Amino acid sequence: MSTQQQIIYICSDAIGETAEAVAKATLRQFSSEQVQLKRYGHIKSEDEVISIVDKAERSGGFIAYTLVQPELRELMKEEAQHRGVRAVDVMGPMMQAYIDTFGSYPSREPGRLHSIDDSYYRRMEAMEFAVKYDDGKDTRGLTEAQVILIGVSRTSKTPLSIFLSHKGIKTANLPLMPEVKPPQELLMLTSVTTPLTPTSQTSHTPLIVGLTMQPQLLLDIRSERLIALGLPDTAKYATLQRIHEELAYAAQIMDELGCPVIDVSGRAIEETAGIITSWLDSRRYESVQILAT
Repeated sequence: MSTQQQIIYICSDAIGETAEAVAKATLRQFSSEQVQLKRYGHIKSEDEVISIVDKAERSGGFIAYTLVQPELRELMKEEAQHRGVRAVDVMGPMMQAYIDTFGSYPSREPGRLHSIDDSYYRRMEAMEFAVKYDDGKDTRGLTEAQVILIGVSRTSKTPLSIFLSHKGIKTANLPLMPEVKPPQELLMLTSVTTPLTPTSQTSHTPLIVGLTMQPQLLLDIRSERLIALGLPDTAKYATLQRIHEELAYAAQIMDELGCPVIDVSGRAIEETAGIITSWLDSRRYESVQILAT
């Protein structure tokens, strides 16, 4: 079995955030703990393109790129083909489809997609919020969040929080364990409306979402996690009995809160996030309707 390091080279004449987001979304579909992302932003010259392709050739990796300047984009394509390196043009096909369909042409201004505007600052603020209030580290954030994710360990709370934050949604998450009583900040939120549902919460109340998973799948994930940490997979944390106990307790809490629950078994992060954002959109619409009457 090859021990060669697996690398994806992210290249852009802007900051590379788009190509990196696509690469990370792809990695989530694989067992990719050993894959490394190397990002090269603000590429301006042909020499930089050639150097990156050379690195990819020597490492056996591939390239994901968003190059707006047509000269650099064409060079990347030709150089990669010449050296036998796979290079994925993340934006090119979409831009060409736009040109062919609507007859318009791009501005060719690198970084235009991520212009500094209000939405950019909202995303940055939401991302900082998600990190600060991850895994119940500071429960004071629960009253400031737009979305609160609750569930037992390894039900994708953290990656889902980060994904939602990239959409500018302030998200906090909280683990549920039988030995630990839910914080008062969470219990106080439930007294605002009873019961809480995706469409009945008021606009200033966080949307509380419960995450659950099929026991056997959760067992497999926890066992793999312990092995990755160099710990025995026979620990109580990764036993069906313990998992059933935790899921039963979590279901009880979610029922008491009256919050909607999503079974994330087999769901991609993007799919779960789509469900949650649709609930938020529905709630915003109902709030507008109420204000209009």
